Amino acid sequence: MSERPNFLYIITDQQRADHVGSYGNKIVQTPNIDAIAGRGLSFDKFYVASPLCMTNRATLATGRMPTNTGVMTNGHPLPLEANTFIEALRGDGYKTALLGKSHLQNMLALEIEDFNYPPKQGGRPLAEGLGDSWLIPRSGTAYEAERNDLWFANPDREIKTPYYGFETVRFANAHGDRVAGHYTAWLRDRHPDPDSLKGPDNALPADGEPVPLSWRTKVPEELWSTSYVEEITTQYLDDHAASDTDQPFFIHCSFPDPHHPFSPPGKYWDMYDAADIPLPNSFNANHVDPPPFNDILRQEFMNDERNLRVAAYMASEEEVRTSIARTYGMISFVDDAVGRILAKLEALGLAENTVVIFNSDHGDVMGDHGIMLKHCYHYEGLIRVPFIWADPDANDNGARTDLLSGTLDIGRTILSRAGLQPYHGMQGFDVVAAARSGEDLPRLGMVLEEDELPYNGNCPQFTRTRSFVTGRWRLTYWLEDQFGELYDRNEDPEEINNLWNNPAAAGDKAEILEMMMRERIALEDMSPRAIYCA
Repeated sequence: MSERPNFLYIITDQQRADHVGSYGNKIVQTPNIDAIAGRGLSFDKFYVASPLCMTNRATLATGRMPTNTGVMTNGHPLPLEANTFIEALRGDGYKTALLGKSHLQNMLALEIEDFNYPPKQGGRPLAEGLGDSWLIPRSGTAYEAERNDLWFANPDREIKTPYYGFETVRFANAHGDRVAGHYTAWLRDRHPDPDSLKGPDNALPADGEPVPLSWRTKVPEELWSTSYVEEITTQYLDDHAASDTDQPFFIHCSFPDPHHPFSPPGKYWDMYDAADIPLPNSFNANHVDPPPFNDILRQEFMNDERNLRVAAYMASEEEVRTSIARTYGMISFVDDAVGRILAKLEALGLAENTVVIFNSDHGDVMGDHGIMLKHCYHYEGLIRVPFIWADPDANDNGARTDLLSGTLDIGRTILSRAGLQPYHGMQGFDVVAAARSGEDLPRLGMVLEEDELPYNGNCPQFTRTRSFVTGRWRLTYWLEDQFGELYDRNEDPEEINNLWNNPAAAGDKAEILEMMMRERIALEDMSPRAIYCA
């Protein structure tokens, strides 16, 4: 096999690690993803740098922590001057393609009002353009590539490339039947009135009680975003095989599903019966000292005042079961598409020189603790994701590893396999090499970072949440609430018994806090390089 292999990186949106068959799920059908695991290496303790789309995708692209990219919450685009591992591959002669969801920039043109941030202290307002710590704002036309309203207004618009290192870009941004980007024109060309298919107002009749953020979409399977991502990926492979280039490729094949709304199309809508879905073990558990945000969500649920948009909310048993069943439908649709993409790779004779990677950008609470979705929380279902590495030049054959690793490591691992050095300021490790060699990595645990705006998180105030995860412990601190969580996942895998204030755990807590401090220092930014020494 070539020292410069092709890479097919397949990423889904909001898919927990335990929502894959090869990760132990006995209900959801993912035979094609399982087949990747069957010939590859699966990571069982793989954690995101932040359980939010933009923050974690920025870390994915750069190999740098959110505090170093400056992308701390949804709404912060990745600076255009940021280096990425994709740019590094392109510089080495790789063809690079982004096919599907990106979310390195904002998809919505919503201005964040001052109430989302802590109040400013006294004095007169500053002059125009001086109200932030950076004089160059991340706004303007250069940061409008992914804006859905602009794509709906002009489905034929194009963007400037390379885009964060991607030479070929075909967007499918947002979720459900409201996806935009290049998909907008693709859908228009295949249906005379796409708007007549979209949204709950045009939904097909559905049995049972209504479920939040779910409707039986009228968009058929063949016009769904999953089919679009499959089509443009297989077409890219066809075009590559037909070309006379000997350039290797890196394909970022990014599915918008199984992110909510819970509205899989066609046969996938009722592929799984909600009655067959068990409730999470923590759903009705008697939690010991849960986060105070739980009380807010419970009160909203009891008062029927849930803000059902993108943020966490509490749900009934039936709502949870049904939402999981429909999520499984979306996952199986993606798996079917993955199977056809892999078949194309094989048919074109490209499989023998292509590393196939499967991953997700973050998880979903998905009924654990009675809560749905994300934002503010760092429960295991949100922060642990699948990561499968299938290299035809290796003999992994379904191997698994407990090596503590995460999104921070992806770029470094891909560059290493391509024979390239990391750039200055890039963080993470080559975790595939480490897992195969059995060597210990010089890390004490995984750090997670999240800033949350009230608009996004439906939280009462700007909220900063930081976590530290080891093989055994998860420690989380909510700064504004001055509230801590400490769970021994060996003894309490459901994260029900918070040990933060338990005197018997004081020694462990102190040790983990010191480990977290030391690891955070290790992750502080070393970039840019100094040019001269004093």
